[in-house]
Amino acid sequence: MSHRQVPRTGRTFVALAAVAACSAGLLAATGPASAASDADAGAASGATRTAARARASAAYPNLAPTPPMGWNNWSYYMCNINEKVVLDNARALVRTGLAKKGYDTVTVDDCWMAKQRGPQGELVPDQAKFPHGMAYIGRELHRMGLKFGIYEDVGTLTCGKYPGSYGHFKEDAQLFARWGVDYLKADGCNVPRPAGRTKEQIYREVYEQQSQALEATGRPITFSVSAPAYFQYDGDSVWHEVIDWSARLGNLWRGGRDIALEQQSPATKWSSIVYNFRYNAGLAQLQRPGRWNDPDFLLAGDSGLNRHEMQSQMSLWAMMAAPLISSTDLGKLSPEAREVLGNEEVIAVDQDPLGKQGKVIEQNDGFTVMSKPLRHGRRAVALFNTGDTPRTVSTTAAAVGLPQASSYQLRDLVTGRDRRSSGDIVARDVPAHGTVLYRVAAR
Repeated sequence: MSHRQVPRTGRTFVALAAVAACSAGLLAATGPASAASDADAGAASGATRTAARARASAAYPNLAPTPPMGWNNWSYYMCNINEKVVLDNARALVRTGLAKKGYDTVTVDDCWMAKQRGPQGELVPDQAKFPHGMAYIGRELHRMGLKFGIYEDVGTLTCGKYPGSYGHFKEDAQLFARWGVDYLKADGCNVPRPAGRTKEQIYREVYEQQSQALEATGRPITFSVSAPAYFQYDGDSVWHEVIDWSARLGNLWRGGRDIALEQQSPATKWSSIVYNFRYNAGLAQLQRPGRWNDPDFLLAGDSGLNRHEMQSQMSLWAMMAAPLISSTDLGKLSPEAREVLGNEEVIAVDQDPLGKQGKVIEQNDGFTVMSKPLRHGRRAVALFNTGDTPRTVSTTAAAVGLPQASSYQLRDLVTGRDRRSSGDIVARDVPAHGTVLYRVAAR
């Protein structure tokens, strides 16, 4: 698969009056923070690196047998987070019933910590934002029956220029374990680049160190790797190689560009959803059960998206067996957004125990057809109208991989309507930007 070069927009940080650019999915590693960092990173001998590689040869524990679900603050709040924002959204997960439907992990993204480490080299929460500390956040989330996720970076600094874990992987992992962390999102900004080492070699080494440090804590911490996102435009061969080792070192990985932010325009949000869908759909062959391609957050609930667009993202992410991680103000969810996020039949497609990512079987400029194997020999079929006017989208039972049968049962997973077919799978008058999602079984 080849990719058209696109602008690397990166993350945009809005914190206080400052704006700093970064990318959890696009910027290549920056230069070293200091000559000392270069020297430290380059000091390891070839024998040491070989030994580290051997220790990491076993796959990271299978802590996510189905795609993770939950909430993350980044796309909506960015750096404007604090204890109240996090816990209010956690309570909203419980109050709306979304937690019972699987949205059970609350992750605090970048900007949660102080700009400097403590006197013992430890990470320190920003006391103005989190006055009770991060262990308190963990206890409160666990008390609600939720899991605690946190963000860090394998570089010298996070994307927002807070302390990274480079050189502190063991200590930081142990601290996270003491805080009761259940999920780590490890970004890849500001990774030093010693002379004589390739970008891919350096990223593999630092993510191996992070993976080993997490496992050594003895606490089961689901590991989200961001490395592939930094190689999306480095050529498919290296991009796919990075995904391959990310699947060994962690449970899920960000493959490319960040999803749009709340303050961006409706058109930008929709374009972002379509772009992330398209690149991630092309990575199906690199996914396997328990190891998940992550095309980034669900935007249902954000301003400017209509019901059809929110439903399309939810349905397409479910077809791709993608993590379902909301990033919005859950306390202000419209009834439509709550219905989209909470549709249990669509969630079941995403969480199907076969754990297989659906594949595109047909597409042109106006539509895309996807098929995803489900247990009991059934198939999920998505008919996506990518155009700006309504249209009919169709395929056949044979084309989506179902066996020959006298008839087929089609269930529309959004409307709940059932019908029979002799083999044609048709969605008439699909709205602009809309997706019809069927579960199909041979009879």
